[in-house]
Amino acid sequence: MNRDKFLANIRQASIAGRAYRVHPEQVSEQAGYVGTEDDCCAAMVDEVNKVGGVGTLVEDLQGALTRLADIVSSHAVKSAVCWQHDLLDRLGLASFLDARGVRHSQYSAWSSWSTDQCRTTWLDADIGITSADLAIAETGTLLVASGPGHERVVSLLPPVHVAIVGRSQIVPDLIDATSWLQELGFENFPSNVTLISGPSKTGDIELQLTTGVHGPGNWYVIVIQQDES
Repeated sequence: MNRDKFLANIRQASIAGRAYRVHPEQVSEQAGYVGTEDDCCAAMVDEVNKVGGVGTLVEDLQGALTRLADIVSSHAVKSAVCWQHDLLDRLGLASFLDARGVRHSQYSAWSSWSTDQCRTTWLDADIGITSADLAIAETGTLLVASGPGHERVVSLLPPVHVAIVGRSQIVPDLIDATSWLQELGFENFPSNVTLISGPSKTGDIELQLTTGVHGPGNWYVIVIQQDES
């Protein structure tokens, strides 16, 4: 490859990389707390879309199921792995998937399965459905703390990841999220905390921005304004 073509490829990759908001805005000389002053639900959805995900704001639990049905249909989902979470239980997620003929499983089954059976199930999954421990409106980020029922594999391995969160789970700023972690205390601190902002992206190979290499290439966040049953 000659020099001109090499530099042309770099310029092209740089332009493609700007498809997502990867360049920080200028930091104020009096930088401090920058949590959103707007409605956190709307702000969360807006930021999810800016980082390459697909955010949807719905009114209630039924609206979340309607949106999830669209996603399941559009990706022709046949199998799912799921978190165990109060919000997903209130949605009736298991019944929703059963009604559509989607095979699904979660920690309550995996804990008694063999390693090979778990591995086969996880690798076969078309979609991973989670909630989040917290959602950060400032950056459209999900904070996911691993633990029984909140396995990392659900949000990292399937090609499609859907996260369903309610208003009560959204905080304005990363500072608020770290405060939540501090309140957990050392005894209850999770073994792993992951911050998810957008679908999996990498520019390692010839500076070409590629999605879905190290994780889901399709990332959906459904935000429920009224998340009470």
